Amino acid sequence: MKKFGKVVVKLRIPILVLSFLLLIPSVLGYFNTRVNYDILYYLPSDIDTMQGQDILLDDFGKGAYAMVVVDGMNKSNVSKLVKKVEGVDHVASVISYSGIVGDDVPSEILPDKFRSYFENEDSGATLFAIFFDDTTSSDDTMKAIQEVRDVTDNQCYIAGMSAVVTDTKTMAEKETPFYVLVAVVLVCIVLAIFMDSFLVPVFFMLSIGMAIVYNLGSNYFLGEVSYITKALAAVLQLGVTLDYSIFLWHSYKEAKEETPDDHQEAMAVAIGNTLTSVVGSSITTVAGFIALCFMSFTLGLDLGVVMAKGVVLGVIGCVTILPSLILTFDKALEKTMHREIMPNFDKPARWIVNHSWIFLIIFVLLLGPAIYGYNNTKVYYDLSDTLPEKLNCSQANKLLADNFDGTNSIYMILADSNLSAEDSNAMMNEVNDLDGISFALSIDSALGGEIPTEMLPDSLVSELKGDEYQIMMVSTNYTIASDEINDQINKVDAIAKKYDAKSMVIGEAPCTKDLITITDKDFKTVSAVSIVAIFFIIFFVLKSISLPVILVAAIEFAIFVNMGIPYYTGTTIPFISSVVIGTIQLGATVDYAILMTTRYKRERAAGNSKKEAISIALGTSIPSIIVSALGFFAATFGVGMIASVDMIASLCTLMARGAIISMFVVIFVLPSLFVLLDKVIIHTSLGFKPKKNSQN
Repeated sequence: MKKFGKVVVKLRIPILVLSFLLLIPSVLGYFNTRVNYDILYYLPSDIDTMQGQDILLDDFGKGAYAMVVVDGMNKSNVSKLVKKVEGVDHVASVISYSGIVGDDVPSEILPDKFRSYFENEDSGATLFAIFFDDTTSSDDTMKAIQEVRDVTDNQCYIAGMSAVVTDTKTMAEKETPFYVLVAVVLVCIVLAIFMDSFLVPVFFMLSIGMAIVYNLGSNYFLGEVSYITKALAAVLQLGVTLDYSIFLWHSYKEAKEETPDDHQEAMAVAIGNTLTSVVGSSITTVAGFIALCFMSFTLGLDLGVVMAKGVVLGVIGCVTILPSLILTFDKALEKTMHREIMPNFDKPARWIVNHSWIFLIIFVLLLGPAIYGYNNTKVYYDLSDTLPEKLNCSQANKLLADNFDGTNSIYMILADSNLSAEDSNAMMNEVNDLDGISFALSIDSALGGEIPTEMLPDSLVSELKGDEYQIMMVSTNYTIASDEINDQINKVDAIAKKYDAKSMVIGEAPCTKDLITITDKDFKTVSAVSIVAIFFIIFFVLKSISLPVILVAAIEFAIFVNMGIPYYTGTTIPFISSVVIGTIQLGATVDYAILMTTRYKRERAAGNSKKEAISIALGTSIPSIIVSALGFFAATFGVGMIASVDMIASLCTLMARGAIISMFVVIFVLPSLFVLLDKVIIHTSLGFKPKKNSQN
């Protein structure tokens, strides 16, 4: 490894030149990587809801759809407004009261109930549906949503996933640069305070920043990334790879003490030492992110691949770019050195070890409530419900619920196009009889036999009936992702399949129902994969059977506490948190435990007594653990405070809190477990070899 270090030292100037040149294609790649703002897009493609959306697009030329509420406008102006909407690019069709009636059918002969589906005479609100010719989160659909708002002078309130996606994109694009800025500023403050140079944090941020740009730029080859990945990748990469830079700096300082007149030699040694240590610790972090790739909900794959790639690039940057920067500006760094404020932790470490029984009791007392809270924390799946009320899509949802029989969302049934009018009416009647249904209609049921389908314009019929399938609309009073609507969808699906075995229930609500089922399975899979993977990594690194169990158990306890807190505070967290936080917290913070355990093993093997070895390991590790945890906290806490998108804010808040909780667990609980289980560890591990008279 030292040979590699010497090569880096020798080529430091070419490395810096190349690293800056690589920023050019990386920046271009970053700006040309498409961002996907539709969470439901990441559902498996083989489930009915996703296949149904493909049929809707292929057979009807309709991909996304949205419900539009117009508040307080007379019928004549609504008709004009609908005409404007029909002229917007990528609007495939508009289904409205005036459109169905047409010019040739007197409105008086339509059933009152049918009219009430589209108009609220008391409030003056009008409802119509827009179908787009592309998918929910496509650039064309989002552009069309915005154009509809523009051509109608924002008199339309558009509800549905496409509107949510459009508004989320607008918010995220405005805020994402501030996420990185806040994270960098807060991390620099932490490093400037707790390290011994005011300038070194700048070089840390520069080298890590380059690695982040390379990572984000190389996402171009993935085709696209989710907005969550884009928003979190830079912050997460900064948080989880900061340790590597800190380790290199400390290693460099130690090496300079041995060769004070040859800083290049010292750096070569530091690079070698860092590479040896960092590769081992980074593997656990990479394993945590790779575990996300085992999710069938492919948002995990999206985030996992990008972050695993980011960790690898972070390691490369730490042992190439950062050493080159430090050596190039070595004199400037010397001038900005100051005394470290971090005190000596030898006495606190001895006190913790001597009073280990206190922390073991706390551990036992907290374990039960932590697990209970962890298992009972409430999660939400309806992403639109947490968006700011000022957004157009949020206002649309409120108007829809207030003016149309409590309608909260509309989904669809795709049924056989040749289904008889009798069966179609019977199906709709059964669906309408279900609790929570505000209306269910097909062409046949809407007209109620009073107007023959033949009287309707062919263009209208073709909008709802294709060669193989026809579209039936279902409006529900229940909120998306609730137990009530999920039960309702099951019943609607059973009714539909009774009349047509090939029928499919599709739309945002059915997709969200699938999301709940799939991510619940993913949560168990990802947790198991991450625990097993990290267990075996620790097993091979520490050559022990018991230590992997102890270390993973300690960090899992920290995860239980972190994820259990929302239950006791009455906070509902986004569904993705329960899937990814445990994996990220385990992979990113188990390094704290490995750092201390490695030193404990070394001291025990040197012949020190149990408590002496643990005290030395704890005292020497606390400064690194504190700085690492505070760095991770700083990188994520600020984002959690400023993000308007609750999913991003919640994830960052949980990660920030998780870093601090893991820090306390490693400092107080882990050494206490070592005191309790020292004999077990010695007899189940290689490399300790303590003297017989010092095992107790």
